[in-house]
Amino acid sequence: MRERARTLLQLLVWERGWTYDRFRKAYEQAARELAAAAGEPPSTATVEEQTFRRWTAGRVTGLPNRPAPAVLEYMFGRSVRDLLSPPNGLAPDPSVKYAPTINESDLAMTARDAAAHAGDAASLSVPDMTLDQLDDDIVALARGYNRTSPVDVFRRAKELLEIAQSMLERTQVPRQRERAYLAAGQSAAVLSAISFDLGSLSAAVSLSRTSALYGQVIEHGPLQAYSHGALAFLAFWSGRPAEAVRLVRTAQQYGGLGDTARTRLLVIEGRAYGHLGNQAAAERAVRSALDLSTGARDDLHDDVGGEFAFPDDRVAMSNATTYLLLGDADGAEEAAKSALQLVAAKPDGQRPLLISTQAHVDLARARLLRGELDGVQAALEPAFAVPTEWRGAGTLERMAAVRIGLSRAPFQGASEAAQLGEQIEVFTSEASANRLGATSPLAIEG
Repeated sequence: MRERARTLLQLLVWERGWTYDRFRKAYEQAARELAAAAGEPPSTATVEEQTFRRWTAGRVTGLPNRPAPAVLEYMFGRSVRDLLSPPNGLAPDPSVKYAPTINESDLAMTARDAAAHAGDAASLSVPDMTLDQLDDDIVALARGYNRTSPVDVFRRAKELLEIAQSMLERTQVPRQRERAYLAAGQSAAVLSAISFDLGSLSAAVSLSRTSALYGQVIEHGPLQAYSHGALAFLAFWSGRPAEAVRLVRTAQQYGGLGDTARTRLLVIEGRAYGHLGNQAAAERAVRSALDLSTGARDDLHDDVGGEFAFPDDRVAMSNATTYLLLGDADGAEEAAKSALQLVAAKPDGQRPLLISTQAHVDLARARLLRGELDGVQAALEPAFAVPTEWRGAGTLERMAAVRIGLSRAPFQGASEAAQLGEQIEVFTSEASANRLGATSPLAIEG
């Protein structure tokens, strides 16, 4: 069976029985004749073997550089577009005896092409040690999240995301690409969390979606679950608690989740139901989160941990907020005190300031529900001492709820309540999240 020509040019070359050397000589002669006919100086145009192979094999996009189009059309009497395109069913002229020749030049060129392609593929990789360092940096950032200035977390996470994206552009090795996609997804997730703490809800949503997409590319269940859980959290902050429940349901369907991941999703689910006023569903989610203990782990929430983890103090703090949404002052105070006790039990350098601050404010809100003004002020004192850069969106929203409560009965008109309200306003106006996010408090948490 005769080999099928890939281009009309290849078919015509075969019919003439030309090797590359014969084609080159004909090309150079045609170029000289064209130059002479145009009254131009003698042409020195030629064609390299690699270019000849590309033309005949159909590996050309667009037209060749001058004077090649004119020379080829002069040689074969066909347009250059036709010459470089498939022969459209044309068969070699049966009257012409030809056989595609394979000589040493063909074999050498084939070997060079193969070696060049393999070399290009080999160069499209990165050192494994570079990816190891990226993994270590992300773990360090996630674990130090609650002890690092939010602005510094943002800058570092942005840098790590850019590094991961650069790795994806530089490597074509499948296992390396999977690692780079995971690193990009983790970095985007941290950026989403810190964007929320800094007060930018829209940026947080966009980055969580980005993280979820990176997880989808590599079918990484824990990363997709974490990102959808974050989107659920952001949904009820945006006033869409029903959407938050739907997103939690989606997150819970991903495979490979450990107890930490499932506990986190149940806590978020409880908060969403709290916003919906569904007391039975909210309390059921809270109980399920506290009772969950199968021993299962995953490589994100447990092995990386840090911001991806969801320790007992964070569970208790979030549950306190859920009880407040349900109007359960006793349940909220018990959960807030539990969170503060768990934080206090940790070594000094490992106490998460964001968690303890929010728990203090939730304790104040619980006492506010019971009309205990002195208790409110006592609970807020540690929060007032928090540096401005640590006053995240979650804290500001809780403070806003306290401020609203102080302006209502039975505190309306009380001088102590007015003074405390003014103190909250100063606290909020100085907060970095309030300045950077340029957002107004979200009444849904109140």
